[in-house]
Amino acid sequence: MSKITEKPHIPQHCFEYQMTSSKNLDYRILIATPTEEPPPKGYAVIYALDGYALFQTLAEAVKLQTRKPKGYDPILVVGIGYPSKEPFDMERRCRDFTMQVDRAALPERPGGRPWPPNGEADQFLDFLELELMPTIAKEWPIDPARQLIVGHSLGGLLTLHALFTRPHLFTHYASGSPSVWWGNNEVLKELERFKALWQGEEQRHLLLTIGAEELEDMLKGAEEVAQGLSPLVDKGLHLEWIKFTGEDHVSVLPAMLSRLPRFVWSNKGIT
Repeated sequence: MSKITEKPHIPQHCFEYQMTSSKNLDYRILIATPTEEPPPKGYAVIYALDGYALFQTLAEAVKLQTRKPKGYDPILVVGIGYPSKEPFDMERRCRDFTMQVDRAALPERPGGRPWPPNGEADQFLDFLELELMPTIAKEWPIDPARQLIVGHSLGGLLTLHALFTRPHLFTHYASGSPSVWWGNNEVLKELERFKALWQGEEQRHLLLTIGAEELEDMLKGAEEVAQGLSPLVDKGLHLEWIKFTGEDHVSVLPAMLSRLPRFVWSNKGIT
């Protein structure tokens, strides 16, 4: 069984815990709690991958955009980080955010360095589905119709993988600058299988973003995802596709994160 330990003193309404998974993997869970009472159906929740990179910016965006009297309804923010507390822990994120593929399908890394252990995206999604999300649901009243996962780069890849293989897990998916290239575009094959099985019985929302100044292969990958999903638009899948002018792979992060409060509380994405 997973367990949560430690509750160090950090800013009011924000908490940080260590959570040990059933696979004996340690995570640092960062939580920003709303100051308002929950809506009748519970809080919307945003789960942010690479917690030490995304959490603070996202928590501030949520804090500002949910201020009353005109703000959105309250949102619980959950960041998923690692014990290293690095913004992007390459060893752990490569393991957690990538699908299992043939090593021959991976590009050569700079300097010929070997790839870190990888391909455990499904085990990570098991952790979210069976351990972290139930733990959150026990502590706070949540709205099951407004559950969002957001990731950037390899995290954006994981977000797409989650949508295409476990569309039941979240209602809203935000994929920023996804690493579509992983495993010779393995996620595009998942997209095709997803399309073939999609019935549109339950609405799902995808926010897909990228910086207009990113590398050509990144731009192409995101565009292929948007184009591939276009037949499902207005058939239960609501797509919001944004290319941020003047932004690169890192500078695009605040722009993408600032869209999330509106996105999770919208009834339909911009198509």
